[in-house]
Amino acid sequence: MTSTPHYRELRAELESLTTEAFRPELSEIDRLSTLEIARLMNTEDATVPAAVAERLPEIAAAIDAVAARMARGGRLIYAGAGTAGRLGVLDASECPPTFNTAPSQVVGLIAGGPEAMVTSVEGAEDSPELAVQALDALGLTPDDTVVGISASGRTPYAIGAVRHARARGALTVGLSCNAGSALAAAAEHGIEVVVGPELLTGSTRLKAGTAQKLVLNMLSTITMIRLGKTYGNLMVDVRASNDKLRARSRRIVALATGAADEEIERALAATDGEVKNAILVILAGVDGPEAARLLGESDGHLRAALTASGAPRSQTGR
Repeated sequence: MTSTPHYRELRAELESLTTEAFRPELSEIDRLSTLEIARLMNTEDATVPAAVAERLPEIAAAIDAVAARMARGGRLIYAGAGTAGRLGVLDASECPPTFNTAPSQVVGLIAGGPEAMVTSVEGAEDSPELAVQALDALGLTPDDTVVGISASGRTPYAIGAVRHARARGALTVGLSCNAGSALAAAAEHGIEVVVGPELLTGSTRLKAGTAQKLVLNMLSTITMIRLGKTYGNLMVDVRASNDKLRARSRRIVALATGAADEEIERALAATDGEVKNAILVILAGVDGPEAARLLGESDGHLRAALTASGAPRSQTGR
């Protein structure tokens, strides 16, 4: 077959990757008891946070750069295939209810499109052109950030997304789980969390997937903290779209202000249910429109709005 040399070359490339390494000591794992396998897997998973810790300076630098772009109106865009792509879509989809972001502010692109969230789309990850098309459809700007995600660090879709974004002047981050990866090299900010070989050879939905999830949690969460989406460790921009979140909204206002239930209800009614505004109404003693004005002038940062309102230091310094 004429394609044999190509697959031979690809096989050699995969065999050189840490995430694809075979572990002979686990070759009879299927003969162990269920409890023994569970203990092995748990021990493996416990090593992941330490691998992430080694890359914290690179992660922090990327977050500061992302936050600066988003403060100018830019978007955070994840791009990946398979498990990596699904993790990006997951992180993006959780930002609107958690931080009240618009659906277009944090976007997850997966090779093969939405269908690939639940089923494999043949050949999609091998196409950098699909990534280019997806980014062009979004109207990429220099204020945007594109995060390419790939455990191997060689996935053409993720690399294609990063290269195209960088050529358009956007900020780029390459997240992989192998050292010396093409993805990290292509990006302005390369983050390589080397978690080692998997329990099941090449199954990067395991430790590599866990590492990627941890890093994506940091990227989105800390960026939102930098953008003023929280007040201390309270999610003051939470969108109350169901009964649980409506109850959480009231609890957040109570924790931030110490106010009684009746006062909390009045403040939320005066601010159309906006938690951040309600807190400002209570702590600064202003009405709903004034709270909205102060927050607008403070770029949505509640602590800055409280300072501008002249609220007591004991409240602004929480």
